[in-house]
Amino acid sequence: MSSPGLVIAFTLLLPVFGALLVLVFGSKPNVREAATLLVGALTFWHVRELLHLVQEGARPRLDLFEVVPGVQLAFEVEPLGMVFALVASFLWPVTTLYAIGYMRGHHEENQTRFFFFFAIAIAGALGVAFSANLFTLFLFYEFLTFCTFPLVTHHQTEEAKRSGRIYLGILLGTSVGLQLLAIIWTWQLAGTVDFRVGGILAGTASAGVLGAILVLYVYGVGKAALMPFHRWLPAAMVAPTPVSALLHAVAVVKAGVFTVMKIAVYVFGIDLLGTLATTPWLAWAAATTIILGSLVAFTKDNLKARLAYSTISQLSYIVLGAMLATEMGIIGGGMHIAMHAFGKITLFFAAGAIMVAAHEKKISGMHGLGRTMPVTFGAFFVGSLSIIGLPPAGGSWSKWFLGMGTLEAGQIGLLAVLMVSSLLGLYYLLEVPVKAFFFKPPEGAHHHEGIKEAPLPSLIAICITAAATVGFFFWPDVWYDLMVMVVNQ
Repeated sequence: MSSPGLVIAFTLLLPVFGALLVLVFGSKPNVREAATLLVGALTFWHVRELLHLVQEGARPRLDLFEVVPGVQLAFEVEPLGMVFALVASFLWPVTTLYAIGYMRGHHEENQTRFFFFFAIAIAGALGVAFSANLFTLFLFYEFLTFCTFPLVTHHQTEEAKRSGRIYLGILLGTSVGLQLLAIIWTWQLAGTVDFRVGGILAGTASAGVLGAILVLYVYGVGKAALMPFHRWLPAAMVAPTPVSALLHAVAVVKAGVFTVMKIAVYVFGIDLLGTLATTPWLAWAAATTIILGSLVAFTKDNLKARLAYSTISQLSYIVLGAMLATEMGIIGGGMHIAMHAFGKITLFFAAGAIMVAAHEKKISGMHGLGRTMPVTFGAFFVGSLSIIGLPPAGGSWSKWFLGMGTLEAGQIGLLAVLMVSSLLGLYYLLEVPVKAFFFKPPEGAHHHEGIKEAPLPSLIAICITAAATVGFFFWPDVWYDLMVMVVNQ
């Protein structure tokens, strides 16, 4: 077996190599996309190799160089980072397969540029996942922002450019104005920016100071979309649907909530978090986002917009899990990173398939479409179950542990928030397959005639993620075991 450090290096460089292959074979779409799929599969293979080491108790590490005294560009693979890396590396080739069908079926332009920046974004996500300290995490966090900007503005329309400005403005404003300040403050107090078991801030300052730093971190991670710093996410829906899938499931938002979780566990530590007065306040800020995101989703007839606000709501489940400062809350939040990823990407895949095959974006126009696209709407139903938290879908496990976390923290009110949010999800998500399967199509709706699913590559990808969503209900062990390792280190 290769040395662990070399495996980390290969894992991080493979997506970059894949991006270069995309440029080399840009004029040959079949070769370009085959190369992307192959490199994606190899990346996942290397992540699995690192998974086995982590499961055996190892912490593979790669130190590159010292930036300033005591601050290195370094990578370390630990259980929480492995959760994020597994999600990103597995869903990259699956999303690529989906994008092949979508981009061709929708006759999108600049496909080489799309696949190039998509691969680069995965490199950024893996860099975040494997960061050994706050400096490395911040570097790749910002890198991820810049390399996804061309994807958000892919269509180069005025609307796309305006959305891109909102995207950059909010994400850079929060990270530079708040998150970077918190990192510098942490370095000044602790003398280090390394991630350590139990945290690095205990005993370094008063509870009030540490609480203020926590607020800077939680709101400084704009990718977590905690209200009021959430507008970038619905604005980014102007991008092609595979980009929406990347933003909502594979890379960007997961980088955000992962960062919040990592800081909670390895900068503050669960014990310190539980003593800070701002922690319950931030938990209720997350709860507010959960409810408001769900209520706004109700009002959206555009399917992608409804899913965008659903994502805003669901991300705060993970922030809430971190701010509960309990073992069950951390386990539930970490598991939700994976469970939400597979459920939500299934929903976005389905939304894109509906647009390609039926040219329909609005839920009000989907009456009876389930009869012509049964596989797509069946997958949408499965993904909805996971987001709502119902069996037999994986999301039921993460929400169960989050609920247990609220009880462990003595926060019955937060448990009520989780239950109300799931009830709201029953309506705004299940309305789609119910209308598609049980409502009559409107008069003169010619696109409702005959079975017409999305292009085969997209349909295969939808089936893979829907099957995984169900599979994680019966076999959630990989996510659960990794998160148990996080809280028992």
